[in-house]
Amino acid sequence: MFVTFRSYRSATRCVVAAVLVLGGVTTAVAQPAGLPPRPLPDGPRIFETAEQPEIRLVVIARGLSHPWGLAFLPNGDLLVTERTGQLRVIRDGVLDPQAVSGVPVVHARGLAGLMDVALHPRFGENQLVYLTYSKPGNDGVRVALVRGRLAGAALVDVTDVFVSDLIGGGGTAASRVVFGTDGTLFMTVGGAFRYGAVDVGGRAQDPSDTIGKLLRLRDDGSVPSDNPFVGRDGHRPEVFSLGHRNQLGLTVHPDTGAVWAHENGPLGGDEVNLIRAGGNYGWPVVSYSRDYSGGRVAVRTWQEGMEPAEIVWLPAIAPSGMVFYDGDRFQNWRGNLFVGSLRIGGVRNTGHLQRIAFNDQGQEARRESMLAELRQRIRDVRQGPDGLLYVLTDADDGALLRLEPVE
Repeated sequence: MFVTFRSYRSATRCVVAAVLVLGGVTTAVAQPAGLPPRPLPDGPRIFETAEQPEIRLVVIARGLSHPWGLAFLPNGDLLVTERTGQLRVIRDGVLDPQAVSGVPVVHARGLAGLMDVALHPRFGENQLVYLTYSKPGNDGVRVALVRGRLAGAALVDVTDVFVSDLIGGGGTAASRVVFGTDGTLFMTVGGAFRYGAVDVGGRAQDPSDTIGKLLRLRDDGSVPSDNPFVGRDGHRPEVFSLGHRNQLGLTVHPDTGAVWAHENGPLGGDEVNLIRAGGNYGWPVVSYSRDYSGGRVAVRTWQEGMEPAEIVWLPAIAPSGMVFYDGDRFQNWRGNLFVGSLRIGGVRNTGHLQRIAFNDQGQEARRESMLAELRQRIRDVRQGPDGLLYVLTDADDGALLRLEPVE
């Protein structure tokens, strides 16, 4: 068997096909459509936006291997996770070539690996760092939450404080982590997929299973006594909400303290949810999505007893990362929700940053797609302590970007 690649150019697009030769029989397999990639600019670049007249994009650091999440240290340094299993430090705009030691062994295959990072609310006192990652084992892969104390360039006293149920398929399940205003910790566990031979979507509806759930924990991994399913037979007490597919965005509203999460559908039906204690968000019983084969996931988009989505994307934008902006550097963006996009409608090199504005009733008013000209997969977006926005690009040579107002 051997594989060659050929390009076929028409008046409107260029299609790349992989030509497989099996036993003398040639078969052409169409590859996903995509735009030609573009390198990131070497210097600052100015963009016009709808409500902030001009913004400046600055590349802060390059050379990251598929970065996934970031956290701002009190001294101004940044911690960045790489999906391949490294925790990196960016100091004064320079990526430290030495990774932080002490990170546990990670199942880094495909889209699985080291994922999110968060600091303990009292980090200045205890130096505790939390990471979510794909944990390998003799029987398969699970999603774990690990805690360690940052001591110089090392994590010490490292221990898993939570480990999920076994992940199906290739062990891929997204996970984000954030601290709530009361000091409890929220963690997503994805992996409730249904496609081809893999159909574990129904686990999202099983209250005795942690797959396809949003969890609420104390900082040591124990269960808060006021979690919605504590004491109920057949229910995992860690579960805070259920009916999720694969959540790649998690944030706390800076004014209300409410938890918001977003999740990927397969083909369309990506959604942002306002999380309510004990809420069922429907997957896969109700959905706007279609399966990768083209058929509809569900006949309904909503039904009684299940929480409706606040925001839905059709076609899919593959959202990843999310933050509400409440800084003072972009006055016209206060209260807006920023969401990273990996690609639109399955088309490669269409990733961007979406800005969502709300009306006085807290409902979606308008959306704006930003940075689409870069043609980068946007993995995460965070607000820095300086009131600026920081963005991670997902690539072999990923980068940390900063957005500044042009004043």
